[in-house]
Amino acid sequence: MTKPRPKPRVLSPLADGQLVSEKPVLLPFMAPRLQGDCWPDGKIEISVWGCGKIANLTFSGWRGPFTYAPNRVETSGGGLYVAQSAPVLFLKGAKLRTLIPSRRCAWWGSTTKREPVERLGERRIARTGWGVAIAEQRPAGIFLSAGASIEEATRALDLAQEDVIAEANAYVARCDEMPEASPLMRSMVSQSLHAALSSIRQDEHGDFGGLAAGQAYSAPARTYYRDGYWTLQALLARAPDAVRSQIELLARGIQPDGEAPSGVILTGPAQAEEWEKVRRSHPQIKEEHLRPGDWWSDHFDSPLFFILTIGDYIRSTGDNSPLSAHWDKVVAILDRYCALDEAGNGLPVKPAHDRDWADNVYRHGYVSYDIGLWVGALDVIAAYGEAIDENIAARAAAIAKRARASIDDVLLQEGGTYADYGTKQDFVEDHLTLDSLTLLRYRAVSAESATRVLAKVASTLESRSNSDQPYGDWGVMCAFPPFKRPKDTRSKSAFAYRYHNGSDWPYLSGLYAEQRLVHGLADAEYPLLRWWETCLEEGWMGAVEYFAPPWGRGSLLQGWSSMPAMAALAHKDKLRLR
Repeated sequence: MTKPRPKPRVLSPLADGQLVSEKPVLLPFMAPRLQGDCWPDGKIEISVWGCGKIANLTFSGWRGPFTYAPNRVETSGGGLYVAQSAPVLFLKGAKLRTLIPSRRCAWWGSTTKREPVERLGERRIARTGWGVAIAEQRPAGIFLSAGASIEEATRALDLAQEDVIAEANAYVARCDEMPEASPLMRSMVSQSLHAALSSIRQDEHGDFGGLAAGQAYSAPARTYYRDGYWTLQALLARAPDAVRSQIELLARGIQPDGEAPSGVILTGPAQAEEWEKVRRSHPQIKEEHLRPGDWWSDHFDSPLFFILTIGDYIRSTGDNSPLSAHWDKVVAILDRYCALDEAGNGLPVKPAHDRDWADNVYRHGYVSYDIGLWVGALDVIAAYGEAIDENIAARAAAIAKRARASIDDVLLQEGGTYADYGTKQDFVEDHLTLDSLTLLRYRAVSAESATRVLAKVASTLESRSNSDQPYGDWGVMCAFPPFKRPKDTRSKSAFAYRYHNGSDWPYLSGLYAEQRLVHGLADAEYPLLRWWETCLEEGWMGAVEYFAPPWGRGSLLQGWSSMPAMAALAHKDKLRLR
C-alpha cells in the first residue's frame, strides 16, 4: 500500500498536553450536572443532567489562537471555564448577546411555548418546564448557570470568578496523568481520561447520578451496562465509590429471570413524566422500552456486564459486599444463560435479534463477543462466590471449563481467528472483529490462540496494513471484511465501513491495545494513537464515539472512549512515550 501523505491537523498537541488551533472548533463540556457545547466564536448550548436542553446563549466570542483542555478553552482575550462543584461556567472577556430558552427538552419531547426571558438588572433568567438557566453579565465576563429549579441555578451563582477558574484548572490537572509522554500521547491520555471522569454525574441533591455514556445521553438521562463497564475501567483506581454506586443503579434493571435492559433511566421528575408519555405512545419506542425504567429492554450482553462490573470492583477494592447484596440476581443471570445452552457444551446461543453492543446487526447463534463475556462472568462467580454458596461457585467453574473446551469447535476458523457469530448448521459470519477480543480479555482461549488472533488483527483490521480497504491509513476497523449477508444488518451498519460494519471505535481500539500489551506484543501505540490523530486532523475536540473516512464521526466526549487512556496508563512501562 502506498502510504498517503499526512493530513494537516486542525488541532495541534502542545508539550503540556493541551491542544491549539487557529480557528474555533466545537468544544463539548461535561461536569457533574452541567453539560453542553461551546463554539468559541460566540455560541453555547446548555443542558443539565436529568433535565435535558435548557437554553442557547450567544456572546461576543473570542479570536484565536485557541488553546483547549478538558472543559476549558483559553485565548488572549478570555476563555471558557467550567466549575465542578456547582452547575455554572464562566465566559471570561465575553459580552452577553442573547439567552433563548429551549422549546423542548430533547428531540422526542413535546414542543412548548417559550416563556419570556426575565431581566433583573444584568441578570437574565430563561425558564422551561424542566429547568432554568441564568446568564449574568459581570465586568470580567458572563456567568452562566443552570439547574432543575431556580434555586439550584441561583445557588450556583454564589461561586466567585476565582473559584470557577480554580476548579476548572484543577480538573485539567486531574486529567493530565501522563506528563512524561510526547505531546500526542499526553494529550490523548488527558482527553480520553476526561471522558471517563466527566461521566460521573450527580442529581440536583448532589447524590451520585450514574455514569453517563457521553455528553449526548442526558435526555432521557440513563446509564448503560456495557458503556458504563468500559468507562469504569479507568475509574476503578480513581473513583471506586462511583463504581460501587453504579452497581446499585444497574441492579435496579435486573429482572427476576436475569434479564436486563441496555440501560437504566435516571431522569428527574419533569423529564421522567415527559419521557413516559413518549414511551407509552411512540410506535417504535413502546416496542423497545417495555418498562418505565428500561432503556431498550432485554439486551443479551447487559446481565453479563453486571456480573463483570461486580467482579472488577471486588478485584480492585477487595470489597465483596456487592456480590453478597445481589447474589440472587447473579444466580438468576447464571440460570438464564444456562437455559440457552442448547447443545450442553457450556455455550449460550443468542437469539436472532439486534440486542447486544452491535445493535444494528442481527447476530445469532454462537457470538464470540458474548461468549467472551459469559466466560468472564462465570469466572467471577467461581472466584468470588464460594464464600456465599459453594455449590453455585463450583457449578460456575465447571461450566466455564466446559465452555472453554467448546469454543474452538464452534467458532475457530481455518485462518486461526474466531468467527463473529453463527452456527455451522445454519450460517457463519466469519469475518474478523475487534469485539471478539473479549475472548482474549477473559482468557476464554489459550495464550497461543490469543497471540495468533492479535497478529491477524494487526494485518487485517489496522488500516495501515490492509490494502483491500480503500481509504489508506486512518485507524483500526472494528470488522473486516464487511458483513457477508445484508439481511443481518440494518440502519447505519448496513453500509460498509460504517458503525458496526468497520468504523474505528476508540473503546475497541483501546481493548485491542490492552491485549497487545498484556501479551507482550509491540506496536500498541498504533491503536492507542491513530484514532486520536484522526480527531486532531479533523478538528474533533474530545474522545469521539466512532468514525470512518466516508461517513464522519459519532458523538464527542464518549465515556467508553476512555479505554485507550486506561490501557496506556495501566501499561505505560511497556510503551514508547517519546
